[in-house]
Formats: sequence, structure tokens, C-alpha cells
Amino acid sequence: MSAGTYTPRPGAAPLPRMIAAQTALETRMLLRNGEQLLLTVIIPTLLLVLFSAVDIVDTGPGASVDFLAPGILALAVMSTAFTGQAIATGFERRYGVLKRLGASPLPRWALMTAKTLSVLVTEVLQIVLLTVIAFALGWSPHGNPLAVLLLLVLGTAAFSGLGLLMAGTLKAEATLAAANLVFLLLLVGGGVIVPLEKFPDAVQSGLGLLPVSALSEGLRDVLQHGASMPWAQAGILAVWAVLGLGAAAKFFRWE
Repeated sequence: MSAGTYTPRPGAAPLPRMIAAQTALETRMLLRNGEQLLLTVIIPTLLLVLFSAVDIVDTGPGASVDFLAPGILALAVMSTAFTGQAIATGFERRYGVLKRLGASPLPRWALMTAKTLSVLVTEVLQIVLLTVIAFALGWSPHGNPLAVLLLLVLGTAAFSGLGLLMAGTLKAEATLAAANLVFLLLLVGGGVIVPLEKFPDAVQSGLGLLPVSALSEGLRDVLQHGASMPWAQAGILAVWAVLGLGAAAKFFRWE
């Protein structure tokens, strides 16, 4: 009997197919998780609607939604790429899921690639939903869409690296507490809802170096003020992305 008679032939699937299958699985798991949906969809949506409809915070001249929408988009990126990914990956590491997947035909770098692609898919859904709601509230954005895309990609890379670093170095319970605490602190002090100008001069420069502040201010410069490309904010995000992803690659523990 000649070789190749038996079908299907045993062996690993092509790498692109494995990554696509793992990406689809990661996305379904994220969308089925009620706590993750609370962070990624419900909270940003409620904040956008509430602070746009009720004059709680002085956002300066113009419609409140013009100031709030870019900040809420930045919050959505942070909630998915950092908070959600850190918590989910931390518990997968605790329960041995990552260790088992690491022993499968799917390479470890491909698993992280699938997680990143899942984050991007979720962010696209978030951004579409929030954009539709913002338009319904009277949002009138300006600026270069390519600049917005670059900022969102850099922000995703920065937050993803920080989230994976936290998940790969801390215990799951510590990751859960720390990720939620950081989310709340950056929500308040990251220029998402409250303008950085409202904070004391002594801390404004420091807050401006935070990744969520850079992303919020960068998106606001483009979408509200029509800037071509906020290079300072893009540079801050690029530095955070390099540092976060580099540290995650070096210190991430699989078990």
C-alpha cells in the first residue's frame, strides 16, 4: 500500500488556521463573560451617555460629547487590552490553561498573537458601538482617520503589553485587584472624563505621561481640534508599547 492512502492525514493544522481558530475561541470567551462585558461595553457606554447628557464635569467650550467621546474610546481600549486581558490571562495561567496550550502544536508566540487579535476584534466592536452612540448624542468629529487608527494601534500595543506583564508576573487574585484598581485610577486621573487642566499644575505633566492620558489627549487633538498627527502623544504611546511588550516577553511566566 503506497504512502498517503489514509485521509485525513494526521498532523497539526497550518499555522494561520490554528491562529484563526484560537482567535475565534478567545473572542467568543470574552464576549460570553459578563464581567468582561461590563468593563468593555457597559461602563464606557454608560459614562458616555451620562456625562454627555448631564452637566456634571466642566469639559470646556463646545458640546460635552465632543470632549468625552475621544476619552471614552481610549477607556474602551484600556478596558479590553489591559484590564480584561490581564484578568483573563491571569486566571488562565493559574488554572494551567496556558501551560497546556503551550504544550500543544500552537506555538506560544502564536497563542499571544491570537490573544492580541481577539483584543483587536473586540475593540472594533466597541468602537463601532460607541461611535454610533456618540453620533446619536450629537458628536461631530474632525481630523485624519489614519492618525486615529495609528493612535488606537499604539494604545492597544501599550495596554496589551502592560496587561500581559501583570498577568504573567502576579498571582491571579493580585492581578484581578490590581487591574481593577488601575482601571479606576486611570479613569479618574487619565483625562478620560475630567480634563487634565483641572488637576494641580504640579501633577499635570506626570499625568500626561500615562498611556491613557496620551491616548485620550491624542484622540481629542485629532477628533475635536482637527490636528493632523499628535506626535508627542504618539511617541509616549510608542515608548509604553516597547517597554510593556518587551518586559512581558522577558518576564512572563507560563505557570
